[in-house]
Amino acid sequence: MVTPDSPPQRIFALDALRGIAVIGIVGMNVHAFALPGPAYYNPLAYGATGAVDYRVWLASFVFVEDKFRTLFAMLFGVGCLILLEKGGEQPWRAHYARMLVLFVIGLVHATFLASNDVLRAYALAGLALPLLAGLSARALVAVAAGLLMVHVALGLTAFGSAMVDFYLNRAGTDALLFAERNFGHDPAAIAALLEQGREGFGARIMRRSAAIPAQLTTLVASLPLNLAAITLGMGLWKAGMLKGQWRTFRLQRIAGLAALVALPALLALAGWLVAEGFPAALAGPVALVLSAPFDTLLGVAYAALAMAFMGSENALTRSLAAVGRLSLTNYLMTSVILAAIFAPWGLGLFGCVTRWQALALGLVPIAAMVLWSPPWVARLGQGPFERLWREGARILS
Repeated sequence: MVTPDSPPQRIFALDALRGIAVIGIVGMNVHAFALPGPAYYNPLAYGATGAVDYRVWLASFVFVEDKFRTLFAMLFGVGCLILLEKGGEQPWRAHYARMLVLFVIGLVHATFLASNDVLRAYALAGLALPLLAGLSARALVAVAAGLLMVHVALGLTAFGSAMVDFYLNRAGTDALLFAERNFGHDPAAIAALLEQGREGFGARIMRRSAAIPAQLTTLVASLPLNLAAITLGMGLWKAGMLKGQWRTFRLQRIAGLAALVALPALLALAGWLVAEGFPAALAGPVALVLSAPFDTLLGVAYAALAMAFMGSENALTRSLAAVGRLSLTNYLMTSVILAAIFAPWGLGLFGCVTRWQALALGLVPIAAMVLWSPPWVARLGQGPFERLWREGARILS
């Protein structure tokens, strides 16, 4: 993810990787806009009417879900570290000004468009980065691994009761009811979410504004996982991988080893859900907790492959690099386009499409990014929201 200022010498493959990350995020965000919340994690909850929808879920779970979020967070960490390493007067103050402006942008984004906004979580996690910036590459990777384990431990503590109740055939417990409302097919919950998804623009802003304090709990709970990815990106930058300093063979080997661990594990978790019939008590913890280490590994594999093969300029990599240079603007404009398709003040297709149809409609913002980013970069360089972020942080610092 880009930061308010650009490094003195841009790394072409890194820009292309940013482009891949922001494009890949659309593959899951489209389901958040198109379907009720539980369907994001569980194809049985809503929107799966045929075999193709379950194949879309499987492909998304194994190759997309949280992998590109990991990349986005890693690159956010790289951008922050670059600016901290540039120094200047009071670099900590400038960094915290950037995080404050980013949090405000994310808050507006979450209130008006996308309740699943990640910018707020990145801004909060970013408060710790000046304390970590002086660590070595190896120490940063170790911190990232530790934070990832904290996330898994906390997640199992939160969801463990539902999993135990499910396997002990207990019915109607609070843990199972909570899981069913959030990750299953509770008819009342789905009906309420469908009605909520069709509310007017003003009503939505009022509801989300009132929920801002409650959202902080969710943001805090996401900090270990997001900070793990951000710190990992910083470590891989210091190690030279994301600077483009590693040889192609080494990058391929890292990608192969990471994928060799991650893919069988993710397929096994998917098989577990299918074998058990997608119970809500398992769908939540599998998607949010148990898959997290393997999502991170596959994100590293994607990063290594991009650094290995995206360094030379051609039509594809130039387009991806342009998308990446406008990653903040493209991330936000994706929400504008998806809202125009699915929100009631747009085409109103929320809850009216299947899983595969939603994924197909996700090609619209991807095409828009690919088409508009190269001419914008060629003529103006920075995107409008990158400029807003930079200028807002400059004023505050």
